[in-house]
Amino acid sequence: MLIQTWTDVLVSSLQNLWTQVVAWLPSLLGALLVFVVGLIVAAGIGSLVEKLVGALKLDALLRKFGLEEYTKRANMELNSGHFLGEVVYWFLLLAFLLAASDILGFFALSSFLRDVLLYIPNLVIAVLIMVAAFVVANFARHLVRASVMSAKLHAAKFLGSAAWWTVMVFGGLAALVQLGIAVSIINTLITGFIAMLALAGGLAFGLGGRDYAAHLMQKLQNELEA
Repeated sequence: MLIQTWTDVLVSSLQNLWTQVVAWLPSLLGALLVFVVGLIVAAGIGSLVEKLVGALKLDALLRKFGLEEYTKRANMELNSGHFLGEVVYWFLLLAFLLAASDILGFFALSSFLRDVLLYIPNLVIAVLIMVAAFVVANFARHLVRASVMSAKLHAAKFLGSAAWWTVMVFGGLAALVQLGIAVSIINTLITGFIAMLALAGGLAFGLGGRDYAAHLMQKLQNELEA
């Protein structure tokens, strides 16, 4: 009698398990189909984006700004088309994987994938900020050097390098803020740096330009009284 009861319980458990597997099988097949389609679509669109960016000759433009020199130092190849193609590929692949996860009811995995997808645009924007900062920094360095040399002043190379580093540091901080890394600390640093520049400028003018400021005020007063 006891053996019969155990047998019934085992058979009932196996039947319930089989019923759940059969009920879950369409969801599994649907999720696999969605993921396979996602692989194909992501690979196709990623390759298309890479070819389009290559046709735009974006790498040639970046080489003119001197970006290739720094990518070689980092043992990296300058290939913006491949980078953007990979970004698009993984973004689409994760999007289809998220859809497959929702079909299977893996809600914890879906939440994680959703956070990753929302973070990818921030990563792309941060990279674009750094590229823009590099271009502006190079332009500022050449402009400052040319201006200082045309004015026949000294330390043209030093001032140009200082302008370059200033723009790059602000660009790096802006990229970190975009990525959400230590936002409060970075905001404090930027505020402190701007306040330091304002204080230094005020002291420099107050101590070194006090007599000249008085001269200007006196000249303005004489013109108004004339």
